[in-house]
Amino acid sequence: MASFVGLSASQSQFLYRFSLPISSPAFISSSVHLKKQAPVRRLLVLPIKCSSSGPSQDTESEAETTSVPSSSSFPSSLASSNSTYNWRAGIGAVGIIETAYLTYLKLSGSDAFCPLGGGSCGDVLNSDYAFFFGVPLPLLGLIAYGFVTTLSLQLSAKNLPFGINETTGRLLLLGSSTSMATASAYFLYILSTKFAGTSCSYCLASALLSFSLFFISLKDVGLQEVQKVVGLQVCIASLVFATLSTSYSNLPSAPSSQANIDLPYFTTEITKESSPFALSLARHLHSIGAKMYGAFWCSHCLEQKEMFGREAAKLLDYIECFPDGYKTGTKMIKACADANLEGFPTWVINGQVLSGEMELEKLAEVSGFQFNE
Repeated sequence: MASFVGLSASQSQFLYRFSLPISSPAFISSSVHLKKQAPVRRLLVLPIKCSSSGPSQDTESEAETTSVPSSSSFPSSLASSNSTYNWRAGIGAVGIIETAYLTYLKLSGSDAFCPLGGGSCGDVLNSDYAFFFGVPLPLLGLIAYGFVTTLSLQLSAKNLPFGINETTGRLLLLGSSTSMATASAYFLYILSTKFAGTSCSYCLASALLSFSLFFISLKDVGLQEVQKVVGLQVCIASLVFATLSTSYSNLPSAPSSQANIDLPYFTTEITKESSPFALSLARHLHSIGAKMYGAFWCSHCLEQKEMFGREAAKLLDYIECFPDGYKTGTKMIKACADANLEGFPTWVINGQVLSGEMELEKLAEVSGFQFNE
């Protein structure tokens, strides 16, 4: 046996080619024919492949190569999961910043700076729909985004609390994002029906974040898992919708005039007297061609003029974007539209754009003004 195994590859193939198995009919007939002449020694050929060390190594290397993709598929899947967790954590962080800002405005009683639509978003943010059973909506949004962000970071770090496994964590993210997306869809409906013609950039941004979290969670959980819990998701969405409807069922309907605004142009008198510093700064801004864009109904624009005072405000290069009044669908004049304004008031000083009310010291710094008493 040992000598057979030690044969070379060509010798073993020769024996295998000219040796027949014991059960072969040709072998049996040959044995009967030769029985009369001499005793026959039957050779049992073992199915052992004898080869040199080279092919054996090749076979082993092929096996190793074949096993590599299966072993590397897990790290790839892990990296993909971590990527979706990081995406959700990032989106949640943006939502935290937005809702924290709006919560601060609610608690401090301040007006929000509206990047788009001028002050119209303040009508929405200060309406009765901005509260849920007496609790400011931005505060609830802050809690929701905080939960999603925290859980996503814990899933990415594989450090879940209370013995929660990764599958349960994913389902919790799916459930929370489902409730957030449902609430956003409900408020978009309220915005389009109760506040027709009104723009609310913060509302639209929050809806975009919520829907993004929902679709990422759907993709992460997978179709098969979603089908198992689709009934639960429908129940969550129905519960959120029913709760919101109950909360706002007793609110009075928005007046029809809100949908068809017709605001004639008016002017507001500035009562404050200008200081020497304000007068000198206004002359300097006029000399360098600095411009202030605003709207007659904008309270922040009026407050900015009050900072300068009655005499200095007349020296400013102020551009009224709605000189003929404002109606639903009215567009700004061409000078304002070309300036790509994000809100009122907006300053353009030496090519630099400043949005919102500015302290006089800030305007002096940006414009390079130095006051000499």
